[in-house]
Amino acid sequence: MKGEQYLIDQIKPQESWRVFRIMAEFVDGIEQLTPLEPAVTIFGSARTKPGEKFYVMAETLGRLLAEEGFTVITGGGPGIMEAANKGAFEAGGQSVGLNIVLPFEQKLNPYTTIHINFRYFFVRKVMFVKYAMSYVIFPGGFGTMDELFEALTLIQTDKLKPFPVILVGSDYWAGLLEWINETMLGANMISPEDRTIFTLVDSPKDALEIIKNSKV
Repeated sequence: MKGEQYLIDQIKPQESWRVFRIMAEFVDGIEQLTPLEPAVTIFGSARTKPGEKFYVMAETLGRLLAEEGFTVITGGGPGIMEAANKGAFEAGGQSVGLNIVLPFEQKLNPYTTIHINFRYFFVRKVMFVKYAMSYVIFPGGFGTMDELFEALTLIQTDKLKPFPVILVGSDYWAGLLEWINETMLGANMISPEDRTIFTLVDSPKDALEIIKNSKV
């Protein structure tokens, strides 16, 4: 029992200090990102390679957004994130990378003008949504789906002011959208109007026009 109590006594201070580390990440993010609005957050797979279709499209969109005066925010890693940052960076725009410290896969790309490293996913996710006037979702895996459905949920439940959530690549998203439209809606798990929260496009220019029109 004494040994167990000793372990509990050692853990409690560490848990308390974690609150301050979390607060520090919030403060750092808010201080660095507040001056950068309007911003567009771009998500997508870290596994997409340079030269691949969606890499090129994300790079093009990053450039177009920067040329229109938008800040581009990504997760700061490789793949789609790198492509969008690269496009914005090479166009002379603000290119932000909100990097998450992971044991594998994630490494900060070299195309950021501002980068912040996070230990906590939930703090990073707040920064993504707090400073975005639009989400652009390229094909990706579990992390991309997590960001997509969190945004849809926040808008659906009126916890977040509606903004464009744009899916790029109709072929990739076709199966998911069919399941949403037929299975989810058919089982009355969502309302018909919930399907209007997101928009599907197949080109960077179409995504840009939606973003620009939403700013007006």
